[in-house]
Amino acid sequence: MGICEHLIGKEVIMITGTGCWCVTLLLLLHRADSERFEVLGPTRAIVAVAGDDIILPCYIKPNISAEDMRVDWFRVNLPDPQPNIRVHLYQDGRDKFHDQISSYEGRTSLFKEELKKGNTSLKLTRVQGTDDGHYKCLVQSKTYYDDATIQVYITAIGSKPEVSIEGQKGGMGLLCVSKGWFPEPELEWLDSEGVTLSAGPSETDRDDEGFYIVKLKSIVNETDINRFTCRVRHSQLHEVMETGFHIPSELILVHEEAWRIPFTLIVFMGIVAILAFTIWQWNGLRNDYDISKVKHIQELEQVKNEHSLQLKILADQLDFVNMKGSPELETIRRHLGQCGILSSPST
Repeated sequence: MGICEHLIGKEVIMITGTGCWCVTLLLLLHRADSERFEVLGPTRAIVAVAGDDIILPCYIKPNISAEDMRVDWFRVNLPDPQPNIRVHLYQDGRDKFHDQISSYEGRTSLFKEELKKGNTSLKLTRVQGTDDGHYKCLVQSKTYYDDATIQVYITAIGSKPEVSIEGQKGGMGLLCVSKGWFPEPELEWLDSEGVTLSAGPSETDRDDEGFYIVKLKSIVNETDINRFTCRVRHSQLHEVMETGFHIPSELILVHEEAWRIPFTLIVFMGIVAILAFTIWQWNGLRNDYDISKVKHIQELEQVKNEHSLQLKILADQLDFVNMKGSPELETIRRHLGQCGILSSPST
C-alpha cells in the first residue's frame, strides 16, 4: 500500500492506497490548467501618423507574470517575402536582437516593469511607412503558448507638388513630383480651366523608410493663358495640394525654336549625305565606263593587228606562188594595198 504526502494550502495531508494516485493526478491536472492563459490584443486596428511613437497592446489573461516566459513579436503577411520577420524577442529574462529586422533596430522595447503583471505590449518609436501591416504577439511558457494579431495603419502627408520643365518633342514637357506619402496618393495635371490634361501613367517609387514618391509627366501646348496646375490628392486622408505653374509665351517659342533648329539641321545633313552618296555612285559608274571603253578599244586594236598579220602572211604566200605576175593575183595585191596591208607594186 502506497503512502503519499501532498501540501494543500498550509497543511500536509497523507493519503494511502489508490487514493494517492488519484489525488496526484488531480493536482497535476490542476497545475497544468493553472498555467493556461490567453493572449489578448486590441479589437481595432491602430492608426498612426508617421514620426510618432505608438504602443502595440498585448497582455495575458489572467494577469500572471511573463517575466520567465518567451515574448516574441514578429511580422505576418508581408507584401514582399523576407527571410527574417522578427520585430522584437524577449527570452530568458532579457531582450535578444540578433535576428531583428534591420528597419526596427533601436526602435522597439517592452515595458519590463509591467511583465510581472502580464503586460507584453510593444513600444515602437518614430513609425515609418515600412511599419504598416500585421503584427503577431506570441507568449510562450514551458507548457503552453498563445498569440494575438494586431493591425497597424501608417499615414503620412507628403510634400506639396514640385513642378519642373522637361524638353519633349512636339510640345513643352512638364514634370510633377510629390514625396513622403503613405499610402500612395494620386497625381493629375489640369489646364487653366480645371480640365484634366492627358498624361501617361504615374511613376511610383518608395524611399528607405517606405514612403511613396510619385511622378507624373504631361506634354502641353501653348494656350491663351499658359497656366497649368499639378494636383496631388489622397482620398483616405482627405488631403489635396496644388501647385500652379505659368509658362511665358517667349519660353514656349524658345523651346519650339530649340527643337526646330536641330530638326532642320538633321534634315539638311540627311540631304547632304544623299547627294554625296549619289555623286560617289555616279563617279564610280563613270570610272567603270571609262575603264571598259579603253579595254574595248585595246581589244579591237589587238584583233585588227592579228588580222593584218594574217593577211600579210597570205599576201607573201601569193607572191611566192605567182612568180609570173598573174592578173588575178595582181588584183588581190591591189586590194591588199588599198587596205594598207601591202605596199603597191612598183611600175
